[in-house]
Amino acid sequence: MTDPSPRRGGPPRRRPRPQARPRKDPVRLVAFQALRAVDERDAYANLVLPPLLRRARGGDGFDARDAALATELVYGTLRRQGTYDAIIAACVDRPLREVDPPVLDVLALGAHQLLGTRIPPHAAVSATVELARYVLSDGRARFVNAVLRRVAAHDWDAWLARVAPPFEEDPVEHLSLVHAHPRWVVTALWDALGGPRGGREEIEALLAADNERPEVTLVARPGRATVAELLAEDAVAGRWSPYAARLADGGEPGRLTAVREGRAGVQDEGSQLVALALARAGLQGEDRTWLDGCAGPGGKAALLGALAAERGAALVAAEKQPHRARLVARALSGNPGPYQVVTADGTRPAWRPGSFDRVLVDVPCTGLGALRRRPEARWRRRPEDLAGFAPLQRALLAGALRAARPGGVVGYATCSPHPAETRVVVEDVLRGPEGAGAAWLDARPLLPGLPGLGDGPDVQLWPHRHGTDAMYLALLRKGG
Repeated sequence: MTDPSPRRGGPPRRRPRPQARPRKDPVRLVAFQALRAVDERDAYANLVLPPLLRRARGGDGFDARDAALATELVYGTLRRQGTYDAIIAACVDRPLREVDPPVLDVLALGAHQLLGTRIPPHAAVSATVELARYVLSDGRARFVNAVLRRVAAHDWDAWLARVAPPFEEDPVEHLSLVHAHPRWVVTALWDALGGPRGGREEIEALLAADNERPEVTLVARPGRATVAELLAEDAVAGRWSPYAARLADGGEPGRLTAVREGRAGVQDEGSQLVALALARAGLQGEDRTWLDGCAGPGGKAALLGALAAERGAALVAAEKQPHRARLVARALSGNPGPYQVVTADGTRPAWRPGSFDRVLVDVPCTGLGALRRRPEARWRRRPEDLAGFAPLQRALLAGALRAARPGGVVGYATCSPHPAETRVVVEDVLRGPEGAGAAWLDARPLLPGLPGLGDGPDVQLWPHRHGTDAMYLALLRKGG
């Protein structure tokens, strides 16, 4: 029998050294799991990440600093996903569609550490390769190692010079890659700002603002909490809304007593301003019954209900989806004054026409105004989504006009600056039978102190001008 250990005529053959088991890195594992959920299930990072962080805090010594790093890795990777894909594509020898999605997620996570954080390059590569060994395989980890070493050969600016064309040659593609937005979104936002004739400075400011981590904005619900109470617990005053406060450190809202008790909540200042403008609009006749026709998940409804209660009015909060209606009921729980939460479709309402003095519909949309909060949405949305939302948006506004009494006020709001979801919708409905006799109200005087509101009568808010989501508001007075 031949001895298998030595080779004939040569030195003894060495057995390959077994590789150590890959080490579990809780921070990067949480980030990878969140990215996979976004990719596989079309989940939103702001919904899947918190429970992952809570579970991680249950062991492995996972602390607040780890949670902050995991959050940055997830949101930073998602914001720059399109640009990271272009950089990774320059470092592999096959089309990206032939690279398995979990491998791409690991590569993007590594690219963000190399190009978008202060993590030292050697640490970024080695930690990501170890993650690949843990969640993929040793063979795929070697592929990840090779690609990331190529990525690490240049910094962010050098890579942009390689993958993005000069602005003068293709301004939209340049902005798309430099600021990590799809081409069609760049075009849509630029058009909403007035188009290329206005120059590149403002569109670059908007795209850059989309990539900034937004502050946590709170609302002190009237009659239940005060801004002073929030400021006493290290919040800072809001910019525009008298009920707003901000957590400048990006901390956990639940550390504030009023938030834990439900007397205050998290609500973007733009959303607060929409509710305030509707409540401030001049009204002809009585002011007793208000309607929030698209109330889920309940932030605007809670503020509207409190404002209504201050003047002795009642709020009806309607939401089509039962699970979202339950969120509305939770948000309104404890509000002063009368209110009612109903599960109802604003296009096929459960109320009689002309029942309400004030009506708000914050309609479903593409969400292009909240890209800083939902960075994955920019890569998920498609231009054809605009056409998909259009019939519902028109139907909800038409239903709101039917619900308002003659002389009442209707507010049409949406978290998008795209003209196809904003002014075009309002103009189309005003030309139809429900819009007969309805007239625009100038919303700008109802939001004093806000700069850059344009020619009116409607209002478009912007992240780079106002520090809010890009909320749109049109106010109409019902004719008759």
